[in-house]
Amino acid sequence: MLNPFDPKSVFLAKHAQHVVLIHFPIALLIAAVAFDVIAQWTKRHGLADAACYNLLVAAISTVPVLATGLLAWQFQLEGQKLKGVLLLHLVLACVSSVMIWLIWSIHFRARRHDASLPSYRLAIEFLTVGVVVLTAHLGGFLSGVNGPG
Repeated sequence: MLNPFDPKSVFLAKHAQHVVLIHFPIALLIAAVAFDVIAQWTKRHGLADAACYNLLVAAISTVPVLATGLLAWQFQLEGQKLKGVLLLHLVLACVSSVMIWLIWSIHFRARRHDASLPSYRLAIEFLTVGVVVLTAHLGGFLSGVNGPG
């Protein structure tokens, strides 16, 4: 039986880092969108600031998540050609990451120029949450959480 506190089992597991790290950008994105919607509704600038900072950390955290996902593919499948759900998961993960960075850049530019945020950003934010949810759903199937994987 594996010891859950053994550093070797934590840091050298073939995919454990990706499975653990993925929760950070997902949670930060959803929190940021919630803050942004409430800020839009209540006109409270503090919530818009919180949304911007959450988006920044979410965007930054996508980098190690993508890296560990690619490493998991290399370790578990030895770099085999991707197909099916795994290929779709990888493509949607890359799209999700780009979309999170896009939303953060919209917020950043508005803050830098002391301009109001464009109203179309909410549609992009909701679309991004949808893509992230779909990506996570597929990842759940791959890990065996949502079914055989």
